[in-house]
Amino acid sequence: MTSIFEQDLPRCQANFAPLSPLSFIERTAELYPERVAVIHGGLRRTWGETYSRCRQLASALANKGIAKGDTVAVMLPNTPAMVEAHFGIPMSGAVLNALNTRLDAETIAFMLDHGEAKVVIVDPEFAGVMKQAVALRKDKRSLLVIDVQDALYTGTTERIGNLEYEQFLASGDADYAWQLPADEWDAIALNYTSGTTGNPKGVVYHHRGAAINAISNILEWDLPKHAVYLWTLPMFHCNGWCFPWTVAARAGVNVCLRKVEAKAIIDSIKANRVTHYCGAPIVHGMLVNAPDEMKQGLPTGVKAMVAGAAPPASMIEGMERMGFDLIHVYGLTETYGPATVCAKSAEWDGVDIGERARLNARQGVRYHLQRDARVIDPASMRPVPQDGETMGEIMFRGNITMKGYLKNPGATQEAFAGGWFRTGDLAVQYADGYIKIKDRSKDVIISGGENISSIEVEDVLYRHPDVLAAAVVAKPDPKWGETPCAFVELKAGATATREEIVAHCKKHLAGFKVPKAVVFGELPKTSTGKIQKFELRKQAGSAAAIDV
Repeated sequence: MTSIFEQDLPRCQANFAPLSPLSFIERTAELYPERVAVIHGGLRRTWGETYSRCRQLASALANKGIAKGDTVAVMLPNTPAMVEAHFGIPMSGAVLNALNTRLDAETIAFMLDHGEAKVVIVDPEFAGVMKQAVALRKDKRSLLVIDVQDALYTGTTERIGNLEYEQFLASGDADYAWQLPADEWDAIALNYTSGTTGNPKGVVYHHRGAAINAISNILEWDLPKHAVYLWTLPMFHCNGWCFPWTVAARAGVNVCLRKVEAKAIIDSIKANRVTHYCGAPIVHGMLVNAPDEMKQGLPTGVKAMVAGAAPPASMIEGMERMGFDLIHVYGLTETYGPATVCAKSAEWDGVDIGERARLNARQGVRYHLQRDARVIDPASMRPVPQDGETMGEIMFRGNITMKGYLKNPGATQEAFAGGWFRTGDLAVQYADGYIKIKDRSKDVIISGGENISSIEVEDVLYRHPDVLAAAVVAKPDPKWGETPCAFVELKAGATATREEIVAHCKKHLAGFKVPKAVVFGELPKTSTGKIQKFELRKQAGSAAAIDV
């Protein structure tokens, strides 16, 4: 029987519109057309100008036959063209595929083929690798390549495309009458996972999820109107954690940055009065460990967001000395970037730095608009007791979860088995509901039948004053099966020895958890700053890992 509330109450244009982050720039351009939207070196563009350029891009793509469901790839650093791509491409109905700028030609060729890209927009810095990738494609259908010119790029320039970006934009209509998607479930973006084993998987985002996560970013960070946001986080990574759309919603300023280097970041924060930025731990560590003279004159009160490894006490202390406010979030490509936040409590201010670091190291609670995030026993699919000890797997459900993996129904079904998105991250949940990762399921070290959390050992290593970065993996052992092997990157000028590192660990860990091997050197990292443990596992199985 139909409810009385369903009778004669139709859904129509007057009372329903699909959720999409594209509506954010439309409103901001109408309300604040003269406010600065983009800073890039000496370039300043307003929201009115940026919106017009996005409409031109959409129109120009439509003129080339690009329509709903087509893929438009971009190979761009954090420049104005990348900001425009996040609006102009989906305004045409197409799906934005932001490519990782640090990948090799073969991997990029796979992504272009798998995503069936019809257009690719290329920055001159990546013309060489893109030229190779285009040649390696198995799909021999025509591909429109558009070259972007950037006044701040000082390297050699090679034109590989059919058109130049500004020329292409000029062919479009600045008053193009774009439409919201007919269905908010329509795809807005395609992002590829790291692909550490086999080919990377294509993660598909929908308009609804992109809009909802962009709004959640505002809520979790109390992001004010006209925030000045520095692009230290690559926009190719989970669409910059949805911050291109977040900044538009708040009529903020996109401060572009071609290179993520300590001096460039610090200079930009000073010059542009930056209020917010995001990044992996390596980015924040870069600032903490920068020379004091370089940091002279930094404004206080800058808000910083960190994801990836939990921030160690040394990082929290360093950020506090600079007067920066650090917040810890957690998520995956499949959850549009951050989907939980370690929401701070006023009571934490009164505890010592060690306890504050412990509290801030937790992955926290679900984002405002994520339906649920919970630690669940993957066998029984029941939530684990919230005792801070019982291990389970972090699982998500709700709107801030991908549509699925492109052309991979088996992987999609596996990821969503049981009605939750399974992250593969092992964790505990505390009585206050806060989640704390203990390890990736594949990173647990089983030594003599005992499970060792690599993250627990890494947390101890980070407490050593000489340690800049650390990672722990399993090393084959004839007696114990596996033992912990620590890879340590020291701070500049530091001289800690293997014996000192082991002695430090023995003060804080049970004997069987102490690394039996310590290897010094720069740690291999992904383009987003995550340590590549799969590379370290290879090394740990060789003679390079010397027993202590």
